[in-house]
Amino acid sequence: MVSLNKILTRGKAIYLAYDQGIEHGPVDFNDKNVNPEYIIQIAKKGKYNAVIFQKGIAEKYRKEIEKSKAPLILKLNGKTSLRKGEPFSTQLCTVAEALRLKAAAVGYTVYIGSEYEPKMLREFEKIQEEAHKNNLPVIAWIYPRGKGVKGKSEKELLAYACRTGLEIGADIVKVHWNGKNPSELKWAVKSAGKTKVVIAGGSKTSEKILLNEAKQALAAGCIGLAIGRNIWQSDKPLELTRKIKKVIWSKNLK
Repeated sequence: MVSLNKILTRGKAIYLAYDQGIEHGPVDFNDKNVNPEYIIQIAKKGKYNAVIFQKGIAEKYRKEIEKSKAPLILKLNGKTSLRKGEPFSTQLCTVAEALRLKAAAVGYTVYIGSEYEPKMLREFEKIQEEAHKNNLPVIAWIYPRGKGVKGKSEKELLAYACRTGLEIGADIVKVHWNGKNPSELKWAVKSAGKTKVVIAGGSKTSEKILLNEAKQALAAGCIGLAIGRNIWQSDKPLELTRKIKKVIWSKNLK
């Protein structure tokens, strides 16, 4: 089993996600957060367990990332929002490149339910094998999307996503949760077995809702959050970071 010590603190984590630029385009950015150096400084000052970048930013801002001492999770695949139809996120970066860029872990998205699911699973298998040979943790973004999910309940899909992460050998699985039913999330976490679960931060929401969902997620057995827009779109990102970290490392979540 690979070690997760570089990207966990006492078994829990908060990751600063900034891989949305290719997925969403620049619509999420303003004059301040469009600059990756701003994100790197948040990761540094907020003492995040890791910052998540795609290959291009990791290469071009390598010196700034290394200087910040924020561990790097390198996202190895991606897609734009321009292409329509069944979702397919293709590999854009290799494990060898991740090692060269001194990544602490790699990430890869699989859209279960898409007609392209087999291609993504095959790519993931090769990445997982090579990463583990080099003691590099693998995080699987597992998102149920495409024609195959039609008619399925959110409870079923959430648990399916977590179980898929376990079955394909991910060390951590990152999933979307709607924040509505903690018991469904608890069952999904159990379905992940020894694969750890983190919740995606999602689109911008209120601080009250965000902190409540974080508390419920940790109580359900998740180890933390991979959060982006709610932090770097915030007027006070470091203050919000401190509040979220207080929830994650709280000893009383009930």
